[in-house]
Order: sequence, then C-alpha cells, then structure tokens
Amino acid sequence: MTFSASLLGTDVLGSFMFFAEGGQISFGVYDIAASLTIPGWAVIITLLIQSVYLIAVGIERWLTYNKAKQQSRQYAPKVAQALKNSNIDEAISIGDRHKDSHLAMVVSSGLKEFSAHYNNEEITADQMESSKRALERAIAIKTAELKRGLSGLATVGSTAPFVGLFGTVVGIIGAFVALAQAESAGIGAVGAAIAEALVATAFGIGVAIPGVWLFNYFTNKVTSFGVEMENSASELIDYFIRQRVKRLNS
Repeated sequence: MTFSASLLGTDVLGSFMFFAEGGQISFGVYDIAASLTIPGWAVIITLLIQSVYLIAVGIERWLTYNKAKQQSRQYAPKVAQALKNSNIDEAISIGDRHKDSHLAMVVSSGLKEFSAHYNNEEITADQMESSKRALERAIAIKTAELKRGLSGLATVGSTAPFVGLFGTVVGIIGAFVALAQAESAGIGAVGAAIAEALVATAFGIGVAIPGVWLFNYFTNKVTSFGVEMENSASELIDYFIRQRVKRLNS
C-alpha cells in the first residue's frame, strides 16, 4: 500500500489530505476537534482558560501601569512646587487627587506622618524615624499592589508547555493504540491521534511564549517603578532633614 500527503491552501489551519488505497481521508480543523479524546479536550480547555487569563491580566496591568506613569508625571512637579513653598497640606491634597500614581501614594504617606509633628516646636529624631518607616511601609504596599497578577503570568508561562506536553503524550498513546488495532498500518489509522498531539504541543507553546514575555516586561516595569519610589522617598527624607534643621536653627 502506498501513501502520499499534500498540503492544501496557505492557511495555518488548512487541512491535510492523506491519500490511501480506495479513497481519501481528510483531517481538517473540524476533523481534529471531532477526534479529540476526553484528555485531549481537557488539555485544550485548560490552555484556553490560561490564554484568557493571560489576555485579561495583560490588559489590566498595562492600563494600571500606564495610568500610574501618566499621573506620576503630572503629580511630581506639582508636589515639588508645594514643598518648595513649605506647604505640606497642599502637597498632601495634591496626592489625594492623584490616587493612581505610585509616587503620590508613597510621598503622601510620608508627608502625612511628618505633618503630624510639623507644628511641634521641635521635630525629634524619633519623629523623623517614624516618617521614614511610613515611607518604607508605603513602598512595600505599593510594590505588592503593582506585582498583583504577575505570579499568575509566571505560572502560565511555566506550566503551559507541560500541559501541551501532556496532550502530546496522550495523543501519541492514542496513535499507538490505533496503530495496534488497525488491520493494515498506515497514516490513516493514526493521523487523528498524531494531529491531536501536535495541536496540543503547538497550543501550549503558543500560550507559554506571550506569558513569559509579558511577565518579564511587567516585572521590568515594576522594578522601574520601585526605583522611582525609592528615589522619591530618599528626596523626601532629605526634605524632612532640612525642615528639622531649619526648625532647630530658628
């Protein structure tokens, strides 16, 4: 018995036609779907859920980071001018109007703690340390908030290939079972199972690659935001020290 195969069309999802003695056997997209076993469907559904999660988290995180960046650009010069005029209450009010800014959240936390002691006759070292701890807590909380969802992206990126590999193993097992049960060996006997295996592998890789890429991209964004918050906190502490020195010399 002689077999030959020809690829019809240019579509990635185009069908493969396998010509066997006595007629044609077609394995297209719908044929592959119809031939999927229960484990095969479980693999495909799992990968679909992961891909939907990937898209949802990616869009949500991109919007969140973009809004934080834009509001921080608006917030920084305004709060700098308010602090230059020694108007702490105005600086806090500006921060309240930029709630999506990571810088506003950190700076406002430190300013609120510092303003509680600002009207005292003397600003003590303990009060300065309290303001510093408030800044550190705000940075830790905001960093955790910015990282929300990233662990899920890492999980998708690392597990999707193995989910696809499981589908591949199931498909290959099905191919060998079909081959053993067939009266005459041929591609027509095992084509559906092999197609199922290849689809699972391709789908798993297709989900994993954007998952890893998005995780690395957003992780770099969070790192950049962390540096900005650390720098802002350091500059604010210097401002507190100058205010304390000014109060002591007055």
